[in-house]
Amino acid sequence: MALRSALINAMANAARKAQRSLIRDFNEVEHLQVSKKGPADFVSAADRKAEKVLQQELSKLRPDFGFVMEEGGRIEARDGKSYWIIDPLDGTTNFLHGIPHFAISIGVQREDELIAGIVLDVVRDELFWAEKGVGAYVNERRIRVSARRKLPEAVFGTGIPFLGKPGHEPFLKEMTTVMAEVAGIRRLGAAALDLAYVAAGRFDGFWETGLQPWDISAGIVLVREAGGTVTDLAGGEKMMETGGIIAANDVLHAPLTKLLKP
Repeated sequence: MALRSALINAMANAARKAQRSLIRDFNEVEHLQVSKKGPADFVSAADRKAEKVLQQELSKLRPDFGFVMEEGGRIEARDGKSYWIIDPLDGTTNFLHGIPHFAISIGVQREDELIAGIVLDVVRDELFWAEKGVGAYVNERRIRVSARRKLPEAVFGTGIPFLGKPGHEPFLKEMTTVMAEVAGIRRLGAAALDLAYVAAGRFDGFWETGLQPWDISAGIVLVREAGGTVTDLAGGEKMMETGGIIAANDVLHAPLTKLLKP
């Protein structure tokens, strides 16, 4: 069993507090499904409320850290270098429709390096966590990327652009190319959990474009600490800037990248 550092414990405790708030609100969503007004406004309120809980808790624990947040924007760090990168509700559309697959994601960036991350599956109560040099875990169990070596045996996760998002045509080309070579493609609707699933060996890999730093910061640390490879679509390190990501085990990363080359 791994001993969690004070940093990981702080993140886990903050996430657990926000988890309680999200579960209460998720139970409400089912009632709102039938209302005329619809649940959308309610969900953005749930999102903001969870973010506020995270911000309050994490500020107490590390007052020098800044924040990069989905709802609340950027708050500069007092120490000038350490940031919490927070997504209080990754998988908003799932939440909105009563689909029990969404997460809280918290990454830690020091200077320009991602050093720790947690992804909490709110409904399943699985806490994925990783810290640089310590390995990756789900709850108390060590996790590793999958050992599959061949594309025809592999299952990959992805995200699909929707209304108002660019990239529909290129995505359809990617899908056509990849699905002809692999055992399956899944679209579960929460990028932070997709990356956690790569770290845990449930997915053999994952790719998506148009993501934000708070979608992927924790997941990048998880996959790397679980022995996987993470790059942007060009094979570089600019995932946080470009919003494009390919994550897989070290054997499947190159063939997946090749399939996705435009």
